[in-house]
Amino acid sequence: MILSGISLEKFLVAIQGGIILIDFDARTGHNHGTKFRMRQNALPALYETVTIL
Repeated sequence: MILSGISLEKFLVAIQGGIILIDFDARTGHNHGTKFRMRQNALPALYETVTIL
């Protein structure tokens, strides 16, 4: 699969729709930062062009 043209608008829609989850990974004594998590099969929904090989 070739993905191109990532879309900020689609990214924001995915966050609002619960497809992308925000993980605040702060632990006692060490902060691992903020992460965005999503299922791998949902990744094409963020792109303008999806080409299946």
